[in-house]
Amino acid sequence: MLRTLLVIEDEALLAQEIERHFRRDRWRVITATTLKEARRLLGEQDIAPLVVVSDMSLPDGNALDLLDELGVGDSEWIFLTGYGTVADSVRALQLGAFDFLEKPVDFSRLDLVVTGAARSARANRRLHDETVQASQRYSPESFVGSSQAAREVRELLTRLSTAPFRTLTITGETGTGKGVAARILHHSGTRSQGPLIEVNCSALPKDLMESELFGHEAGSFTGAKGRRRGLMEQADGGTLFLDEIGEMPLDLQTKTLKAIEEQSFRRVGGEHEIAVDVQVIAASNRDLALGIRSGTFREDLYHRLSVFHLHLPPLRERLEDLDILVPMLIHEFNAKAGRSVRFVPEAVWERLRAHKWSGNVRELRNVIERCVMFAQNDELPLKWLQLEAADAYGEQIEGAVTASEGPSVAADTGWIRLALDGSMSLEAMDRAIILAMLERQHYNVAATARILDTTRDTLRYRIKKYGITNDTSDVSSGSDGSDQNPVDG
Repeated sequence: MLRTLLVIEDEALLAQEIERHFRRDRWRVITATTLKEARRLLGEQDIAPLVVVSDMSLPDGNALDLLDELGVGDSEWIFLTGYGTVADSVRALQLGAFDFLEKPVDFSRLDLVVTGAARSARANRRLHDETVQASQRYSPESFVGSSQAAREVRELLTRLSTAPFRTLTITGETGTGKGVAARILHHSGTRSQGPLIEVNCSALPKDLMESELFGHEAGSFTGAKGRRRGLMEQADGGTLFLDEIGEMPLDLQTKTLKAIEEQSFRRVGGEHEIAVDVQVIAASNRDLALGIRSGTFREDLYHRLSVFHLHLPPLRERLEDLDILVPMLIHEFNAKAGRSVRFVPEAVWERLRAHKWSGNVRELRNVIERCVMFAQNDELPLKWLQLEAADAYGEQIEGAVTASEGPSVAADTGWIRLALDGSMSLEAMDRAIILAMLERQHYNVAATARILDTTRDTLRYRIKKYGITNDTSDVSSGSDGSDQNPVDG
């Protein structure tokens, strides 16, 4: 593929020499001798130079004025001058020029600079294309549904995407699309050109969460061999998405609140404040107001994050959206699996509409993917819905699955049965397995840790995380967040 180089130079011999030099290296070279001619060429759609090499002083003006007028666009600019001043070089770099070289031209040096400029221009174009694609994919219209609830969510997403908000909270059950909503708000919002950094607070160990979020300096703790930029620092100029923020420890909530309010923080072991410009979107499938009353979530952080609030309705409250979601998902998985499912029998529709959808849209995606994968013709098979079994075990919502709640977990037989239709989250499965093994070992943590091939500290962390006690399978915590009946070790 030919690379386009625009040369703006009024010295005919130098322009010809540059043209011959880069054409030998398979560049498409276009030349202009005046700013007027260069302005016309840059306005043509089929030119789009990867790199512009321009003399500073031209017969009809200063090339810096042209750059100031047009902007760098998706090209990299390199300036040449025989009598450049410090002020000119500073202005060139301030306007976004890639480099500033003096005449006479050293072609070996020019080769290196043009190569670097071309690499930078390609990276910028690729980033721009990805940003455009993400903006198209994650527009407010990508929250699909014809129900009143879906329309209200779309309307709010549209309004929020034009608002330069600093903080926002998204709530809703597992699988309702909180992550999708956060991506919509970023990619269609005022910070779409900046980074989107996502962190799942429930997936990070407590002792590493502060380092992951704020970074650390070398030697700040055992194993910290070098400086690390935290996720908040990486999100500078963009959006930080804190998923499952209700799982964040109280002490870290204090530091997070300060960082959000002051837009600055210190790395772990650091002495200096680091200033950032970050938009924070927090999400939780828990009722954070209940967390405030139980002492597991800070009220001041809750109010700081909830300047704007977006609640996503569960799928069971907008079942009419199945008419749009199901064909859309069938089309998606047809393309991925090379299938040609086109028809949904009425019996399948009846079963889909009768299901409780405790896993919401995530569960629906899993069901449709399985059916499309196993389809033998152009009909969505009723057999592979497997929603009857899910209904039998599916009263468990939001990770409350336990070994004593029925046939989904049957540890007394030596087996654990888990629903694989999307109605159980990974955490729900993890909790069910740990609880079943603890009951089997009479709540002996050391013996359970040996069987699960893990350490006692890791197991105790998960026991505390899931609120497992030795007299009930439900979460049971005191007002201070500690276990009332800690599991014996």
